[in-house]
Amino acid sequence: MSARLEVADIFRRHGEAYRQVHDGHLGRVERRVMSAIELCRTAELGGHVEGCRSCGAIRVAYNSCCHRHCPKCQGQACREWLAARQDELLPVAYFHVVFTLPAAIAAIAFQNKAAVYAILFKAAAETLRTIAADPKHLGAGIGLIAVLHSWGQNLHYHPHLHCIVPGGGVSPDGSRWVACRPGFFLPVRVLSRLFRRLFLEALRTAFDADGLKFFADLAGLAEPAAFTRLLAEVRRLAWVVYAKPPFGGPEQVLAYLGRYTHRVAIANSRLVSIADGKIVFRGRDYRQGGKAKLMTLDVHEFIRRFLLHTLPDGFHRIRHYGFLANGHRAAKLDLCRRLLAGSQQNELEPDAESAAVAAERLAVAHRCPCCGEPMITLAIWRCGQAPPRPFWNDTS
Repeated sequence: MSARLEVADIFRRHGEAYRQVHDGHLGRVERRVMSAIELCRTAELGGHVEGCRSCGAIRVAYNSCCHRHCPKCQGQACREWLAARQDELLPVAYFHVVFTLPAAIAAIAFQNKAAVYAILFKAAAETLRTIAADPKHLGAGIGLIAVLHSWGQNLHYHPHLHCIVPGGGVSPDGSRWVACRPGFFLPVRVLSRLFRRLFLEALRTAFDADGLKFFADLAGLAEPAAFTRLLAEVRRLAWVVYAKPPFGGPEQVLAYLGRYTHRVAIANSRLVSIADGKIVFRGRDYRQGGKAKLMTLDVHEFIRRFLLHTLPDGFHRIRHYGFLANGHRAAKLDLCRRLLAGSQQNELEPDAESAAVAAERLAVAHRCPCCGEPMITLAIWRCGQAPPRPFWNDTS
């Protein structure tokens, strides 16, 4: 059976040619992403030798690049992040709300990623918290986890925010847990209107402070009159905010977060083949009800689309707000649990057995491929060195 195709294979075979053709248009971040993925789990990064005390199996493992855009390296980071989140889940229904940007604003976002992404996070979180705090809707202080994605199934640029929200919150006086209605969190039309207003106000502020730059086809937007006209046009649009069906329970939330939080533009599992300069990959056409289909791109176009989704250095694509904010999360969650325990609104009792199964699934461990027992490290070598010859049995 042939080895599974990976993004790294595509970059190794065609990356240098792509860099030469697009030399004047590749930024430092994009070049680093390509280099990291190309070198990931090769001898260039060093590695270690693992052995099994039970059956004596030996294997060589090359080091990972640990880059957040690398499809290979996100599994470990995801398991560690989810293990830390497991104890933070509340026994309530969870909701999934998605905030998207119109195409004209997405074009500005691409040329101003750090500034516009920050506005997107702030506007979406403030929208949810403001509407939830309104007594006409929920009348409570909520918490949420927001995750930035910038791609669609065809790898086109499509910035949007996934928000995972517990179905309820703490009353203003902190004395009780306020649950939302079963199967319904907040009205999306109300969310959409407030999100549009908050986002455009913040975008206007950034423009006035000279915090936005415009290039190529957007260069004309640097003129205040043109920018004002654009804001007026997008203000007349209905901005898409939608809520997906609620999750069944905390364990489903954990599994879902695992699919979303550390995802990159395309997983290796979606790649089908590379031949004659063409990449074939699996995707879903949501204009046809999510129908599965094969998509084909020229290899340079595939690389270009993949690189559209690189993030600025130091930018956090997972953020926490409300009672899940980093500064006071432990204390606020403790209050939420006490309020839930003292009421009849504890909707979903945690399943101890399923929690244990999830914990085992998320445990970070190196297992022997022969007998399943833990592997131990026998030797380590540095970047560029060959592994010790007696151990040579490369299974990376």
